[in-house]
Amino acid sequence: MLRLVFLDRDTIGPMVMMSRPSFPHQWTEYGKTAPEDVAARIADADIVITNKAPIRERDIAGSSKLKMIAIAATGYDVIDLSFAKQRGVIVCNVRDYAVNTVAEHTFALIFALRRSIIGFRQDVIAGEWQRANQFCFFNHPIRDLAGSTLGIFGYGSLGKSVENIAEAFGMKVVVAARKDAEKLDRRYTAFDEVLQTSDIISFHMPLTPTTRDLVGMNEFRKMKKRPIIINTARGGLVNEADLVAALDEGLIAGAGFDVLTREPPSPDNPLLTVLDRPNVVVTPHVAWASDEAMKSLWAQLITHVENFEKGAPTNVL
Repeated sequence: MLRLVFLDRDTIGPMVMMSRPSFPHQWTEYGKTAPEDVAARIADADIVITNKAPIRERDIAGSSKLKMIAIAATGYDVIDLSFAKQRGVIVCNVRDYAVNTVAEHTFALIFALRRSIIGFRQDVIAGEWQRANQFCFFNHPIRDLAGSTLGIFGYGSLGKSVENIAEAFGMKVVVAARKDAEKLDRRYTAFDEVLQTSDIISFHMPLTPTTRDLVGMNEFRKMKKRPIIINTARGGLVNEADLVAALDEGLIAGAGFDVLTREPPSPDNPLLTVLDRPNVVVTPHVAWASDEAMKSLWAQLITHVENFEKGAPTNVL
């Protein structure tokens, strides 16, 4: 009988009913698992399920029975993928479950910043409306989406979903090519040109060695239109210290981030020093987490586990 271990059940909302594989199995579930506890908890497992609990070389090396790692997410940076392949361990992820929820959250951040919702709300709480002596006041900029330019970095299913919504609002969409691209497919625009021409920039790519710190002060200084920066993808794509410096220097108009380099953030994260600003919104990595998306994620993950047991693994990385 196969033994399945779920390392971090608390990362899936409590409203999601956790169906289990239909084949005979032994199930062990932990709410959370610290990195130093992973090796011991998966030592006798055949299949391991994880969302954010990291599984590194030493963990895999100590798990002689391990046959499959099922990631309850699309991103796989928490797994030592190369060593898993070396040991013949199948690794699969879930895909396309968040095409609606992430895109909608992206636009929630865009609207909050583009129309200064946060700033005006703070002002009303502080009594500014009562003191305005007229029916409205103009403490913050208000800009339409229609006619503005959205620069998308990362053109997978999430980037395309964001593009669809943007076009419905009458926005112009430009999709950034890779930084080092020498020839451009007609669908893509040169990396620096997207930086220079976008009113809003949104990230929808994985974190890899080549995308880490993709945007820092050098890139911010190329942003001629003082754009709003949105990141619902992965922390680390944008250098956070440089982001705060860009805000301070007025190189960008605002920042809406759902992901940070370390989660939960460490006390010294630069973004924590600017949370009270009306042009900064930080949400706790919840863009993916609508009820509908989490139910779809779990159903897909269990399907992959069952397909593996049948000898026909799916979504193999």
